[in-house]
Amino acid sequence: MRNQKVIYYSDELNDEFAADSIKAIKIDGNYDYHGGFLRKLGRVFFYRIIAIPLGWIGLKLRYGHVIYGKEKLKGYKRFFLYGNHTNNFGDPFVPSMITFPKGTYVVVHPNNVSMPVLGKITPSLGALPLPGDFDSTRNFINEINNRWKAGSPITIYPEAHIWPYYTKIRPFKDMSFRYAVQLNSPVFCFTNCYKKRKFGPGPKMVTFIDGPFISDPSLPASKQKKWLREQVYNAMVLRSAENEVEMVKYVRREDT
Repeated sequence: MRNQKVIYYSDELNDEFAADSIKAIKIDGNYDYHGGFLRKLGRVFFYRIIAIPLGWIGLKLRYGHVIYGKEKLKGYKRFFLYGNHTNNFGDPFVPSMITFPKGTYVVVHPNNVSMPVLGKITPSLGALPLPGDFDSTRNFINEINNRWKAGSPITIYPEAHIWPYYTKIRPFKDMSFRYAVQLNSPVFCFTNCYKKRKFGPGPKMVTFIDGPFISDPSLPASKQKKWLREQVYNAMVLRSAENEVEMVKYVRREDT
């Protein structure tokens, strides 16, 4: 591809290319995951009235975004949703487009709630920042359980770090699947792929949904986590073959 950007990486599990310089706050036991009346009001205003319409319009205009497989979610009131982390603009919005009209909550890095102004709004948009100590871990897990039981899908990016326009699936651990195992929850995954576009600059973003994946509750939790991880990873790897455009070439440093 002409003028293709090249990024060199060393560690597929830990390298981050989000290109922001936000200093993350520590999420401790004082962090309020649930919020009060103002959080509920913000959920209606910032999420329902502003974010979802603007996200839909932005994804359509910028990427001609389409989703395949939404019918697979039909009949499932509660589930966990896992996706590949490849787009600074799209990743905050795509899960909501997938689960609409349900609202989703998204497990995020603490820097998403650390920004001076926007960081105060992102919790109303569904951001659940990763905990930083024992007390906040307990609160975090309680909030995930409560949101799931209330019928809200929970979205997790198991790759953890953003690699813009990456066309493969990075290896990820099974740790994030423990929540689904604890709740005996169905699991779905989505894979964002980049295709050639007839009109407009840049690639077309296409989202594929796969699942449900439901682990055997008679197995030990460790085996259930591993099984779910393998199902999701393999489904995403297969879908990643749909990529047609490589906007950014990623090269391992030792290969150079």
